[in-house]
Amino acid sequence: MAARIEDVAVVLRSYPLGEADRILSLLTQDHGLIRAVAKGVRKPSSRFGSRLQPLNQVQVMLYQGRNLATVSAVDSVQLFGSKLAPDYVRWSAGHVLAEATERLVPEEMEPARPQFRLLASGLTALSDGRRDPRLVIDAFLLQSLATGGWAPSFADCAQCGDPGPHPWIHLASGGAVCQDCRPTGAVSISPMTAALLGALLSADWPVAEAAGATARRAASGVVAAYLQLHLERDLRSLPIADKAWLSELSIKLTSEQDVFA
Repeated sequence: MAARIEDVAVVLRSYPLGEADRILSLLTQDHGLIRAVAKGVRKPSSRFGSRLQPLNQVQVMLYQGRNLATVSAVDSVQLFGSKLAPDYVRWSAGHVLAEATERLVPEEMEPARPQFRLLASGLTALSDGRRDPRLVIDAFLLQSLATGGWAPSFADCAQCGDPGPHPWIHLASGGAVCQDCRPTGAVSISPMTAALLGALLSADWPVAEAAGATARRAASGVVAAYLQLHLERDLRSLPIADKAWLSELSIKLTSEQDVFA
């Protein structure tokens, strides 16, 4: 008899199977990553097709098969996907969180509770509209990498522990490096960017939100490079979210000081 699983899940991704079904990638609270078939959800008469849209948080009942689980019941918890859909910038940011989660949780059916909490928190921050979506992305990616054991240092030297801040960063060495430890390839980083990166990693939102546009863009570049270093390839959704965010940002900027300060 197939094992029954009841859990809270976020739908990370879905794609068609046959004429009426979908395969879902789910991050569950207690069982980690699960891939499941949702039968008949593409039919107009489906009872829970709309609840299983990407980014939605749902209570699911699954029956585990040999390769894929099968969805048998769904109840809504937080329909983040539906809330974010009208705002393309935030919707695209949500898909960055979902794709990164799927990549950073490699083992199926292994509990990943810290990552689940981070994802739910990130989607909540995007849906309530209070925080800059690009800051949410960068904070989520840094904290997810730290959860996976790749926590960078943006203050003390990542090699010798010498108290910082330091004006150099070398991602392969773990972040900030002092003058004595600075290897070939280290790049300079402004104090504002270093402070922003540290704030994003520690979820110090007052400091993060006080950062200027230049520091935010520089920090985003560091985060993307650090993510690529560990994932070994880029997220497909990140350039889409960047383009949407930069387009919105260009409308909000009102002076050259905002751009170049």
